[in-house]
Amino acid sequence: MTQWRSDVLGDEFECTDIDLGEDSEGPLIATLVRALPTPLGFWDRTLGRVRDLEHLDVLYVHGWSDYFFQKDLARYFTSRGARFFALDLRKYGRSLRQGQTFGYTERLEDYDTEINAAIDIMRNDNTGGSRGGGATATTPNHRSLVLLGHSTGGLVLSLWADRHRGVADALVLNSPWLELQVSGAARRAIAPVINLHARYSPHEITLPQLDLGFYTQAQRASDPDVVAAVNPAWRPDHTMPVRAGWLKAIIAGHERIAAGIDVGMPVCILLSARSVFGLSWTDAMLRADTVLDVDAVARAGLRLGPSVTIERINGALHDVFLSEAKVREEAYQRMNRWLLGKRPFERALDTHHSPSR
Repeated sequence: MTQWRSDVLGDEFECTDIDLGEDSEGPLIATLVRALPTPLGFWDRTLGRVRDLEHLDVLYVHGWSDYFFQKDLARYFTSRGARFFALDLRKYGRSLRQGQTFGYTERLEDYDTEINAAIDIMRNDNTGGSRGGGATATTPNHRSLVLLGHSTGGLVLSLWADRHRGVADALVLNSPWLELQVSGAARRAIAPVINLHARYSPHEITLPQLDLGFYTQAQRASDPDVVAAVNPAWRPDHTMPVRAGWLKAIIAGHERIAAGIDVGMPVCILLSARSVFGLSWTDAMLRADTVLDVDAVARAGLRLGPSVTIERINGALHDVFLSEAKVREEAYQRMNRWLLGKRPFERALDTHHSPSR
């Protein structure tokens, strides 16, 4: 049985460790965080009320130089009946151990281990779906799975889904890093250089620090309370150094996307309406993605499969759910509309009510 403990976020959040063995830097751990919905009241149960997302499990994966801390995102789902889980990948956030190179991996496929383990834990979770032990409409084995990835996490989950078709029911991507901040032609040009560095000096810092802190500055202006509570050791104002071995893995992932994959489920991509880059601060950065080229991401997103919806949100930051309040609310409304329209939980409803299964 999985042993859950109180999480650093406090309140309704719990976490558990996933043992991944070890590598040359020592023990490898991933951390799964969960938040469960409160049980429906007596009269709601008596009247047969079912919340919109009662039959859903959500697995969230964070971006580069990041970890899970977005309480409001979890509460959006749990308030609608879904169980919310977030995975801090190996060497990130809660999973980072002394002496490890932050976020370092040479193969994005290695993350399959903790993603698969997390899904196994979710499916075998005997809480039944609600905080406080209340009854729910479905058992864990009769729940549908929505994958939710931000930035690099969106790339990781997209590639995982292509290798594991039929496991999840829907893929929601929040500004996924599906292409470099340069053109595909430039990516192809620099890939041999990066690969050569990665072969002989994989831990060498490949790129100069290009993050001037503008993204964090914009987030502080949009939601200062959330950003103030972030652990700076796990999510610094400036991104962590980019190393050759890691960048080679990212470029390999981008090349797979560019060639076209099929995640085997409907996809919703949430993006800002525009990108703004620069070496000096401008107020336009308060209402734009200052990390990725959103137009390039939108084009790459169409290569994830035959059913892709792209939602461009005016005024959104790189993490659309950390934008200013009105923009953030629009992002939630669009995601909610898509989820209810696609209804990825219908398979769970059919499984639960059909005696032939």
